[in-house]
Amino acid sequence: MGEIIEFPSNGTSGQGYLASPKGGAGPGIVVIQEWWGLVEHIKDVCDRFAREGFVALAPDLYRGKTVSEPDEAGKEMMAMELGRAAKDMSGAVDELRRRSGSDAVGVIGFCMGGGLALVLATERPDAVKAVVACYGIIPWPDAQPDYSKMSAAFEGHYAEGDDFFTPDAARALGGQLRSLGKEAEIIIHPGTDHAFFNDSRPEVYNPEESAKLWQSVTTFFHEKLG
Repeated sequence: MGEIIEFPSNGTSGQGYLASPKGGAGPGIVVIQEWWGLVEHIKDVCDRFAREGFVALAPDLYRGKTVSEPDEAGKEMMAMELGRAAKDMSGAVDELRRRSGSDAVGVIGFCMGGGLALVLATERPDAVKAVVACYGIIPWPDAQPDYSKMSAAFEGHYAEGDDFFTPDAARALGGQLRSLGKEAEIIIHPGTDHAFFNDSRPEVYNPEESAKLWQSVTTFFHEKLG
């Protein structure tokens, strides 16, 4: 359904997976990968957004590399150049604005990408008007966002049994955002573990709660982006 494209990224070029709806037009969504890289699951998420009427672009933050073991994934995540990743994500925002014809875009990230989605929302408040973090974590001490800059509405989906980013930490994030006057909703999914939306990982995938997450997210983006 989708295709790998190149797009301008702060003087160089980034690449990513683009999926467009029938007819080619719709609100833009940046989809940010888990720590595994731009794997088939993330491409499938883009395809699913396209079927819902969105133009979805997942920038390839590992530049072609994917991993399958947690130790490898952790090393790739910590070795990732945050500055370059930020430029690639910002380039994806501009590419979607060009393709969608709208100044407003949405961002969704999973696991590592949930944290990066929040970073992007603070760096591009001119464009990012809706942001979703799915069991998201910001694992880099030097990457704590300045949430006061964020103009986007936020929806966070977290797992009841998540040891990486606990429900208490998720609620604290929601409280922090609301204290700054931001629109923020935190949803804790009962009976779930970290990465419960990832249907390529049967040991954690929860189809019932994944369906609820998807319905909530697509409604949220349609409301905020038109």
